[in-house]
Amino acid sequence: MHLNRGDSKIRIHYLQHVPFENLANIEIWAKEKGHFLSVTRLYLDEELPTMEQFDWLIVLGGPMNIYEEGEYPWLIAEKIFIKEAILNDKFILGICLGAQLIAHVLGGKVKKNSYKEIGWYPVTRTPEASNSVFFNFFPDLFMAFHWHGDTFEIPPGAIKLAESRGCQNQAFEYNGKILGLQFHLESSKDSVERLIENCRNEMNDTIYIQNENEILSHHDYLEQIRRNLVFLLNIIESIFFS
Repeated sequence: MHLNRGDSKIRIHYLQHVPFENLANIEIWAKEKGHFLSVTRLYLDEELPTMEQFDWLIVLGGPMNIYEEGEYPWLIAEKIFIKEAILNDKFILGICLGAQLIAHVLGGKVKKNSYKEIGWYPVTRTPEASNSVFFNFFPDLFMAFHWHGDTFEIPPGAIKLAESRGCQNQAFEYNGKILGLQFHLESSKDSVERLIENCRNEMNDTIYIQNENEILSHHDYLEQIRRNLVFLLNIIESIFFS
């Protein structure tokens, strides 16, 4: 477990699956707030923390699938760790693969989506999302960045918050303290470029997959998702950690 020590208010721990997918704009927000960040880089077989060592868990994305335990054996320990965090009433945010892992642990099926979704596509808020403390500030339609081929079923007892034309389930909330996002709000210009560089083989000329030039041309979308991310993180901070 690698720790970035400093003055902090919230102890945020995140699980990272590959070198090129990190916290991106979440890290900027956390450092500006003075929060304490720690990370387990699972691809390096780093040690997972105890439940007493963190307040907020973030599970990031990655190109692997949740069922590829043969190739990525650390997925087994990660699922056990996520379940333990849920049982210990931790606040948990899952992004892309992270949301799929949380959904799986909660009893929701994870499977291939009908389409790969790569690029900038709008997300629609569900009617139920208006009652969510996380999503009631989002407009009915908002832009997000996507890079996924799998999808999750909404876990038993969870509330569906969002959907898109290419993917029926884009977000869920469970027990008021767990939030799963299939899409990315944390992405920065650098993190998008790293995804393209490392996962370019997934990009082809099919529906719901944009080309590199189209993805990189939308600086306005990067600013939109950054603003929504900051709003969301501020809400989480004020409700659960103030």
